[in-house]
Amino acid sequence: MSGMRLPGWFAERAEPAPPESELRVSTIELFFDLVFVFTVTQLTSLVADGIQEGRPLEGALRVLLVFGVLWWMYAGYAWLTNAVPPVRPARRVLILLGMVGFLITALAIPSAFDGDGPAFAVGYLLLILVHAGLYLQSTAAIARVIPFNLGGVALIGLAGVVGRPYDHLLWGMAVLLLWGSPYFIGQKGFELRAGHIVERHGLLVIVALGESIVALGIGAQGLHVGPALGVTAALGLALAACLWWIYFGGDDETRAEHILAGAEPVRRTRLVLGAYFYAHIPMLLGIVAVAAGVKKAIGHPIDPLKPGAAVILAAGAALFLAGSAWFRRVLGIGGNRLRIAGALAAPVSVAFGLWSAMAQLVVLVVLVGAVAVLERRPAAAPSPVRASAPVR
Repeated sequence: MSGMRLPGWFAERAEPAPPESELRVSTIELFFDLVFVFTVTQLTSLVADGIQEGRPLEGALRVLLVFGVLWWMYAGYAWLTNAVPPVRPARRVLILLGMVGFLITALAIPSAFDGDGPAFAVGYLLLILVHAGLYLQSTAAIARVIPFNLGGVALIGLAGVVGRPYDHLLWGMAVLLLWGSPYFIGQKGFELRAGHIVERHGLLVIVALGESIVALGIGAQGLHVGPALGVTAALGLALAACLWWIYFGGDDETRAEHILAGAEPVRRTRLVLGAYFYAHIPMLLGIVAVAAGVKKAIGHPIDPLKPGAAVILAAGAALFLAGSAWFRRVLGIGGNRLRIAGALAAPVSVAFGLWSAMAQLVVLVVLVGAVAVLERRPAAAPSPVRASAPVR
């Protein structure tokens, strides 16, 4: 279905859309991602505060709920700029307005369940309105999504009013409504360009890993830089580098782009949903958990970690490995046994963390690094075929 008729100052130039291979991520999209990743930093603080206050499970639940609704809208904007490239000044201004929405929600995250729920809902509503207004220029199919988005923000706003014990339930309902909406909406009408989707999410993972290093630096503020701190910081960086290697060390991006580009439009949309929306959830949550765990480890590197911090650090590595295996499986990329084995083995590191924070980091760096190295081993050469007597 064609887009709506809009004023000339707002609509696209009257020229053919760029070929798929030429549509790449713009600088304003990277700017947008930096603001979104600020919300990831806030989530890291939410996990760390939960550990500090002795309620790590509640902190982890809150992170899952907040991230769930934010990730839905981030994915919506990634699809938006894929369909409606921000090449006109008016569109760029609206993207900047969407960034304001993300900034408001990010600022409200630390107290989203303690009084700032309405402020979070206002920022989220701004995100929805900008997204809908821009996306309508490309396809009327977005009209099927808008009621679900508005229903989600209504539930979040109601949660901020009613408070405990119903607020977590209402947030959970919002996440289920948003995440489940593709099954009711269908995938027709959303044609996506493969190269842009692959590049956009890859850059997001890089920015998120960079923010995990920032969290490491925040955890080290005010501390004397001695040998123990220096080694722990290096181990934190090494763990982030291993996660980077898992995602970028091979040719997964190139293979993913070819697979998506070769799929017909509806199937491509389904593959993007599976690989770049659902499968990226554990990977990004894994980065958040690793950052929170390292932030706690850096303060007392020799001492044992609190049980909650040790579990969250191990869970972060496990989630990232499992999510990357899920991502590859959705796209039909084989060879995921090592990643699954690494995800299953990561919880063993908790025992080392209860002895020493540095020891757990060493174990996780060795584990994730081993997965990355062993995956890159060249396949064994086939044994030469020996001549044999003919079978009678």
